[in-house]
Amino acid sequence: MRPMIAHAREGVVTHGMEAGLTAPDWPQLVPGELEELARQVPAMQGPIRLLWHSPRPFSAAARVQTARGELFVKRHYAGVRDVASLLEEHRFLDHLRARAIPVPMVIADGANCTAVAMDRWTYEVHALAPGVDAYRDAHSWTPVRSFGHARALGRALAQMHLAAVGFNAPARSPRPLMASFDIVGAEVLADALEGFVAQRPAVVRFLGAFNWRDEILGALGPLHEALRPLLPELDALWVHNDWHASNLFWSDAGADAQVRAIIDFGLCNRGLAVVDLATALERNTVAWLDLDGDPREAGGAIGRVPLAQAVLDGYCAVRALRPAERQALPLLMPLAHVEYALSEVDYFHGILANAHNARLAYPNFLLGHVRWFGGRHGRDYLAGLRGWLRSGRA
Repeated sequence: MRPMIAHAREGVVTHGMEAGLTAPDWPQLVPGELEELARQVPAMQGPIRLLWHSPRPFSAAARVQTARGELFVKRHYAGVRDVASLLEEHRFLDHLRARAIPVPMVIADGANCTAVAMDRWTYEVHALAPGVDAYRDAHSWTPVRSFGHARALGRALAQMHLAAVGFNAPARSPRPLMASFDIVGAEVLADALEGFVAQRPAVVRFLGAFNWRDEILGALGPLHEALRPLLPELDALWVHNDWHASNLFWSDAGADAQVRAIIDFGLCNRGLAVVDLATALERNTVAWLDLDGDPREAGGAIGRVPLAQAVLDGYCAVRALRPAERQALPLLMPLAHVEYALSEVDYFHGILANAHNARLAYPNFLLGHVRWFGGRHGRDYLAGLRGWLRSGRA
């Protein structure tokens, strides 16, 4: 049975896969279900009032006023995140919080569990993050707004990576909308690609219309061949995998604001610090939503090299990159989105039956991003990164 998808209602919009706003895929949270949830979560008991609905697309979330103060409630379709999956995230949050990383507390239910299953949904309730949600209306694929923000988010990412050391949970099981490093991080690219796809029947069905093996291996093969000798020198640890300015809360709305809190660990998984850094650079310093036409040429001047260098300035002031990481980072930039793009196909085709968005994920995003880095504008962007990395700064 397919999940209940929200019908478009006047005034109800979310961020989409493209630059504009769109009708939500999931019904908004409503007072009745919050009251039902409150019967299981003591901190929510008493009068409840909805204050604001998040425009993020992959779940339904809202700020709510309760008798004990404001909370943030998030509802997932259980086929995307069940209780066990959310608890994986929450254990990582606990580890980081114990090491002074500013992540909001997750509120437990009456049985001391931080994920609640009701019907086909899974809920989590968070304390409000401190600070200013300066990017709450920003799409995840838009560049950071200032050099000060770029440096600050780089510093905060490095601090999180240092704190993540010692969290030794295994990698998460395959699910839709899950970032990983199983293909690109493998010794044999073709075998890893086949295994990744075979574990996801919806991806198998969707890719059947494409010559996907030759397309993906042709695009990724040379980059992976150059990266492969460096892989044994890159240590694994748990990472965020969605480090965008909109997943951070800030000290104020100014251009030199500092990071006050980190949210949205829905993609966190065991991976590599340098891959997480590549993801942060890709998400915050390349204006992917402005890409038009052939990704290699027309409309391709979307890379923001000075912003990328500012991210590196901030990051390496806290955590110096090892020589192998400096070599690997430019090679990883075209590869950072590959596995998540295939996981988006799993979500859009397998959960929502949304062929348009599945086509945006593959071939537009997966192959398009790789091809942009191989074009003249992408090569210029990577040259800017290599110049900073060769300079020996930080």
